[in-house]
Amino acid sequence: MQSSTSRLWTGQFIIIILTSFIFFLALQMLTAGFPAYITELTHNPTKGGIMTTVFMLAAIISRPVIGIIMHKVNMKKILSFILIGVLFTLVISYNQSSMTFLVVLRLLQGIGFGVATTLLATMATNIIPNNRIGEGIGYFGISTSLGTTLGPMFALTLLHHFTFNTMIFVNIGLLILTCLFSFIIKNDTPVIPLEKPIKKINQHSSIWQYAFDKRALIPCFLVFIFYITFSGIVNFINGIGSETHLAGKVSLFFLINAIVTLAIRPFSGKIYDQIGHKYLILPASICGIIGLILISITQHFSLLFVAAVFYGIAYGIMQPTFQAWAVSLVSPDKKGTANAMAFSFMDLGMAFGAATLGGVAGQIGYRSMFGFSSILIVLLIILYLFAFKKLSRRAKEDLSLEKQRA
Repeated sequence: MQSSTSRLWTGQFIIIILTSFIFFLALQMLTAGFPAYITELTHNPTKGGIMTTVFMLAAIISRPVIGIIMHKVNMKKILSFILIGVLFTLVISYNQSSMTFLVVLRLLQGIGFGVATTLLATMATNIIPNNRIGEGIGYFGISTSLGTTLGPMFALTLLHHFTFNTMIFVNIGLLILTCLFSFIIKNDTPVIPLEKPIKKINQHSSIWQYAFDKRALIPCFLVFIFYITFSGIVNFINGIGSETHLAGKVSLFFLINAIVTLAIRPFSGKIYDQIGHKYLILPASICGIIGLILISITQHFSLLFVAAVFYGIAYGIMQPTFQAWAVSLVSPDKKGTANAMAFSFMDLGMAFGAATLGGVAGQIGYRSMFGFSSILIVLLIILYLFAFKKLSRRAKEDLSLEKQRA
């Protein structure tokens, strides 16, 4: 069993973080670049959103599968194979303009994204000491969040100054790096031993139980709602740039967001470990609402800058807090399941947001769409308070039963 004095910053943890950062950077460049490219070709934001929806749905479908089999396979070999496969899809997408062909490639890339990110997250959580789970996932989340926020910025910058093919070429270079890093990652990341042996799937547990754990459902559903709003930013903030003549500066939103995320993650992780998520979610939600409202009314870059700061606070806190909460609610052997669920619900939020908010933007405009997104975070607050009250009451009842039995 891992000692409470175990080091967090091991060589393997650092390699996994670097691999995750580069992989998320590359794939999120594509997530922002493909919709912008297709929207420019078709003049239809809904078709642009389809590129993200297909990608995310493929990731969602693949995550439960890898969650079921990851305990039986060599994670290092599967990771290397998947990364090489994603690299191949990038190579053959170079100089392509057929939407049908690109949709198929996005489908394959989504499968690769779902499998690789689940493996990397599980490798990371397996080697994080239990008493530093919030801090460890917070630092791991920095790699994924920086990749997620910087990726769209680089994509939009490349598309504004160069071409879609240039962006693909840059992504090929990044994927080559991830492949090289994957060869360094070891397969012997320790899993915390259980007091009782894990039941075999074909004896007492169904496949569904290894792909889903209801204990992690609440934080996963809440992160789904938040990621709907994030999908609107990733896919359609470029539309705000067009409406306000800030096209050359709108990509800086992601840079500011990334800087704020990088600054806040270490503190939010420690707060989670010391006093829990209740002191993080509500302030972050309020910041998210303010950020989205400011985006909807922005006319100048200064206001967009402030919006990026507020939304960056929300994003920097929400994702790792919900993920750490989900992992903490399940048994040690279900960490992979909890990670797969958390990422799947994030992807589902991205897919749902791209499809629905693209339609909303087409009907009422980008500004009103971002104002509408702020209502979703209000819904998140209401559901969180209700869930927190219910879980607190259940914990008190369990404690009372234990005292009676004693």
